[in-house]
Amino acid sequence: TTDKRRTTIDHRPNPMRTPDHVRAFIKAHNLPAQVLEFDAPTRTTEEAARVVGVPVGQIVKTLVFVVRGEPYLVLASGATRVDYRALARVLGVSRKRVRLARPEEVLTWTEYPVGAVPPIALPRAFPTLMDERLLQWEAVYAGGGAAHALLFIPVKILQEVTGAQVARLHRENETPG
Repeated sequence: TTDKRRTTIDHRPNPMRTPDHVRAFIKAHNLPAQVLEFDAPTRTTEEAARVVGVPVGQIVKTLVFVVRGEPYLVLASGATRVDYRALARVLGVSRKRVRLARPEEVLTWTEYPVGAVPPIALPRAFPTLMDERLLQWEAVYAGGGAAHALLFIPVKILQEVTGAQVARLHRENETPG
């Protein structure tokens, strides 16, 4: 007989990476950074800012964009919105060739769920861009590999270790955050 319960199994991929992967990366690269874990969620920039007591602008959004079918990481301040036209211009493509990755794509490519993606300790290197507004901070908080973890890292080290190209990616009419 066939076990009917098998047809109801959820076959979506599970996140395979954790804050321990981020810690191992920090140790392996001797980075002046740390992973902080909290009892409260840090999935959104507002949650993260509230938990650590800093302005939302000091929180890094690690976003995955799909450009010409390939994933790119975009590191942006939590207080800004990425301007798709500016991103397309920097990458030399039309706006129509740029879209935000779907949550299942993010999980497949990064092995972390949306809201926990760190800019480091990923399964492969990604072309990475960083919005210039992040450079106003000496250190920033980014996803730490889980919905309750954050990476604390000097912004210059973050730029160096990710190989991020710094560019103006925020909307023109936004005030700095």
